[in-house]
Amino acid sequence: MTINPDLQGRTYPAAEVYDVGREKIREFARAVKATHPAHFDVDAARALGHADLVAPPTFAIIVAQRADAQLIEDPESGIDFSRVVHADQRFVHHRPITAGDRLVAELHVDGVRAMGGGAMITTRSEIYALTGDARDGGGQRDAVATTTSSILVRGEGQ
Repeated sequence: MTINPDLQGRTYPAAEVYDVGREKIREFARAVKATHPAHFDVDAARALGHADLVAPPTFAIIVAQRADAQLIEDPESGIDFSRVVHADQRFVHHRPITAGDRLVAELHVDGVRAMGGGAMITTRSEIYALTGDARDGGGQRDAVATTTSSILVRGEGQ
């Protein structure tokens, strides 16, 4: 199956809420070998002016990949995940992610470019924290991060 060129410009709405917990931050920090005390100790994070533990900058990938899954799983996309090679990942942080955040991500397909028998797909995840009386994705949204990802979907025989 070939990649659907009509994916470009498509938006996948924010799906399930990701609740950021202290242990999730600590586990991620250990996994990526981030050693700053603000990732592990609430008092250290508060001494820096944060309400709770601060996630390492790449923590946003957890939420971004959940958004990317909507595209990969979309039967109209033509993407065979077994043929995907991750090419690039970038982060722009609008504010730190902290324990207690309730995050959602809206996925935008910014580019689909044919490359040989495959395609390069560029996506952008706009990650927001739900604030106020937000329930099940409702309420106010506070911009947290923008992630940009490029994947190469290899064609047959590549």
